[in-house]
Amino acid sequence: MDQLIDLTQIVRQEINRYHHVEAWKSQSFLLTDAAQQVFAVIDLPDADHPLVQRAGIVVMARIVSGKVIIDEDATDRPLYRYLMEAGIPREQIILAYAGESHSAEPAS
Repeated sequence: MDQLIDLTQIVRQEINRYHHVEAWKSQSFLLTDAAQQVFAVIDLPDADHPLVQRAGIVVMARIVSGKVIIDEDATDRPLYRYLMEAGIPREQIILAYAGESHSAEPAS
């Protein structure tokens, strides 16, 4: 259980880095579901944004069976690097957005 608590704290802390980035003509929102171990940052453009018209996921990760699954990372500062710097071994990180799979992942 300690490992799960540590993973949760680290993932929440590192995801939070993306929430505090100021973006031109948009707002970011940190979304967390502690019960399901899902963490994300979405970006909502202002109504008058000239290029982007709808909300999008900036970064999203979840914890499943002691692994961190990164479902989305649309940044130039990859989340997996921050997680590794914070002490999570690469073997515990699945880059689902890049095609890596997790065999113990529950079916939808």
